[in-house]
This record gives sequence, C-alpha cells and structure tokens, in this order.
Amino acid sequence: MRKIFILSALAVGLNLSSNAQSIISKVGSAAATSSFDVSSLSSGILGKLTPALNLTPAQQPTVTSMVKDFLVQKATAMATSKTNPTATKTKVGKLISGLKSNLGTVLTVAQLSKFTALKPAEPSATNVLSQLFY
Repeated sequence: MRKIFILSALAVGLNLSSNAQSIISKVGSAAATSSFDVSSLSSGILGKLTPALNLTPAQQPTVTSMVKDFLVQKATAMATSKTNPTATKTKVGKLISGLKSNLGTVLTVAQLSKFTALKPAEPSATNVLSQLFY
C-alpha cells in the first residue's frame, strides 16, 4: 500500500512539474515574441522626445512613466499577435489612443502638436518613435 502511495505521489509530482515547465515555456516565448526591451526603448524614446518637445524637468518623470506603461501594455498585447492578430491590432490601437490622451494631460497644446508631427510615415525598425505610433 505504501509503495502504491509513493508511486502515485511521484506520478502526480512529475505531471505537475511538466505542466509548470510548459507554462514557463509559454511565458518565455510570449516575452520573446514581444521583441522589445521596455527599458532600452523607453530611454531611446525619451532621448528623442525630450529635446523635440522641450520637456520641462517637471514633465519628464510623468512622460517617462506614461511611455513605460504604454510599452509594457503593448508588449503584453503583442504576445497574442500570432494567435489573434485582429484583436491585437485593435488593442494596440486603443493603447496608442490612450497614450495620446494621457500625454494631452501633461503636455501643452504646442507640445502635443509637435508630438503628433513626430509620427513616422510608416513603421520603421530604425526609428524608435515608431513604437509609439504603430
């Protein structure tokens, strides 16, 4: 009886560990498909936005926080792009719209106008600002 109990416990343990490994693999692959590093992207984006918009020292932390939050949410949304591209496109569009609305509460009208003018004509891997608009 004791041997059956030990064998059952081992079988359950192996099953749980294989499921846990599967979940870890899925999370890792989702992070890999997002294909961008939030920290480096946000610093690159702020490196371009700060001089282009003449951000004040008071505006910089708020804009930085908004950009980082946006990038994290976008990475999460992009993780499902292969399984549900339509929903991903819709969600990213809403995120972009939300970012513009949030920035509108921090930036002046002139700065917001400059921000909109910074939108690249098309998505580009070389232009870091593409991540904010596409």
